[in-house]
Amino acid sequence: MDDTAKYLIHASISADGVVERSDVVGAVFGQTEGLLGDELDLRDLQQSSKVGRIDVQIDSENGHSFGQMTIASSLDKVETAILAASLETLTRVGPCQAVIEVTNIEDVREAKRRMIVERAKELLTESFDDTVMSSTEILEEVKESVRVEDITEYHGLPAGPRVADSDAIVVVEGRADVLTLLRYGIKNAVAVEGTNVPDAVAGLTQERTVTAFLDGDRGGELILRELSQVGDVDYVAFAPDGRSVEDLDRASVVRALRNKVALSSLPDDGDGDFRAAVAAVNGTGEAPTDPRTESPATEASSTPSADGPANGSADAVSEAPAEGGNGGTVAVEKPADAAGARADIDADAAPDTEVFTESEVEAVAEAVEPAVERPSLADHVREVIADESGMARLLDADLGIDDEVAVETVYDAVEYADPAPAIVVVDGEASQKLVDIAAQRGVGHVVARSAGEYVKKPVSVRVRTADQLLD
Repeated sequence: MDDTAKYLIHASISADGVVERSDVVGAVFGQTEGLLGDELDLRDLQQSSKVGRIDVQIDSENGHSFGQMTIASSLDKVETAILAASLETLTRVGPCQAVIEVTNIEDVREAKRRMIVERAKELLTESFDDTVMSSTEILEEVKESVRVEDITEYHGLPAGPRVADSDAIVVVEGRADVLTLLRYGIKNAVAVEGTNVPDAVAGLTQERTVTAFLDGDRGGELILRELSQVGDVDYVAFAPDGRSVEDLDRASVVRALRNKVALSSLPDDGDGDFRAAVAAVNGTGEAPTDPRTESPATEASSTPSADGPANGSADAVSEAPAEGGNGGTVAVEKPADAAGARADIDADAAPDTEVFTESEVEAVAEAVEPAVERPSLADHVREVIADESGMARLLDADLGIDDEVAVETVYDAVEYADPAPAIVVVDGEASQKLVDIAAQRGVGHVVARSAGEYVKKPVSVRVRTADQLLD
């Protein structure tokens, strides 16, 4: 087909004898010659490239021939229609009686337009989805870049910018851990970069209040054992078992640091399980049963009461000025047990408080607040639908925000979300396509501005409108 063609003339051919392609082409040229005048003579039109070649597909069966003919035309609509009509004047093909009928005149440009529209839709979805950022994402990305740029070095070791002048430090394993704490606003962390504790860190621990925050694996325990031998560690905190500090989210970091324990309360014979001891003091595990590691001084603090601990919502955050140091320090009290107070782990130990600078604890307190005052589903519905945001919000089972996207991209967002959301709130219609995708991904609830018309509604997905939820 000529790339400049505007129209395609499609015609059917039927002959009462056996004919070939050359017979059809010869009949077209021979029987239309001089029929329409010089301006629409088919041979002249082909020579000037206003009409393309004649494509013929012909088959014979039981002494009859039948097939299709296609002619490309660059003429205007009227001229093309006249040319097409002239084909139907043919009565013979070769020696046989024949009938030619024009079945359709196809507008090539319209087909191209449809292709352009479909491709434009794909490009609009694929090319612009990843560039759409909510205001929250923009703020977080800018904050994170600023915090990451703040990483410095202390005697060649990765460290936060406040290590040199803060009266309290957090010792972690590697550079990635320092970056994670910086991301969450904790700027007084320094990394030991392996199990061989550098002299610079060992010397620094003699002068500061030190919290060792280590990975929840055997490597973390080995680092703590060496650090306790060459330095002076006040408190110990571990990431959850099998996880690294660099992999923790903000809430997990805050929880681990607030549940630290004094090193003096842990086994000191070289064989104790530090992680189990820390868990026991916090009421999240059992204390070691080796009699060599137990003493009357530790039993009261390492064994939870019969009523169980009351961590979490009972945590109290208070600020108090510290003696010495640069700027004030803030003490974050450990959560009380069910009786309202926890026995002292060691009467000679320093007060069991976490020490950070005021600016650092403001960030930690900010991280704790969302876990305590998480918005309700109705709050999400008001923000997304009642306020006409034009967005879709993907929530987890605890009503935390997994993602927020433009409503036009909600299908892809739900289909490819990892992990799959538990609830989808969308400022639009809960269409058949949306509830089908939700059912495939295991989404339990869809809240939308309006419900769609369903051919088959999945039973696993509960669909509600904003009016139903807010009434």
